[in-house]
Amino acid sequence: MAFFEGLKMTGGYGNGPDIINSCSVNVNRGEIVSILGPNGAGKSTAMKAMLGLLNLKSGSVIIDGKDISKLSPQDRVREGISFVPQTKNVFSGMSVEENLEMGAYLRDDNYQNIIEEIYELFPILREKRNQLVGELSGGQRQQVALGRALMIKPSVLMLDEPTAGVSPIVMDELFDHIIKVKRTNVAILMVEQNAKQALNISDRGYVLVTGENKYSGTGKELLNDPRVRSSFLGG
Repeated sequence: MAFFEGLKMTGGYGNGPDIINSCSVNVNRGEIVSILGPNGAGKSTAMKAMLGLLNLKSGSVIIDGKDISKLSPQDRVREGISFVPQTKNVFSGMSVEENLEMGAYLRDDNYQNIIEEIYELFPILREKRNQLVGELSGGQRQQVALGRALMIKPSVLMLDEPTAGVSPIVMDELFDHIIKVKRTNVAILMVEQNAKQALNISDRGYVLVTGENKYSGTGKELLNDPRVRSSFLGG
């Protein structure tokens, strides 16, 4: 059994049609798993289902052997799941350090040592600790978002399009940071449009098409699969 898994998940938003159909995704600690596929394939929906942001008609979500399918998103965070949305993932009118402190809202202990650990992971944030986040570059803002998500010391980190809208150089830097986070034994589940680059750093991946699992395998297997290459990786 994997550490964190969504099993045969079916559901959509409100009374609308199902967006994911019997979709299964899992990730272990110290592993990066990417969810890929064309626009509208249900990638972000699968992730949101695991976070509890939409009600499943069927299927289940399990973390470390515990069924959390009925828990609210807040209670899932208490189980150790942290989520970085694609947009609105930082408080731009607050400083870097204030953003990190906002990430510690569930902690009732002294979190100064965790802020130090985050500065070790992302040295630029120490340098900019008193600067307003709205003044930072896109890549630096994403580091703040990652840092804030890590303040609860999660066992699972979920990232929705972490490299959206950044330059190729910044994308490579962000992926390097995501690898650093993985080395702290966090399970990382990532939805990403830049499929080729994501598979290069992923231990495993899933390709969804119309809400269903179409292909899955190691990052290397998917990169080398001619069907995946022609459909999703540009040949």
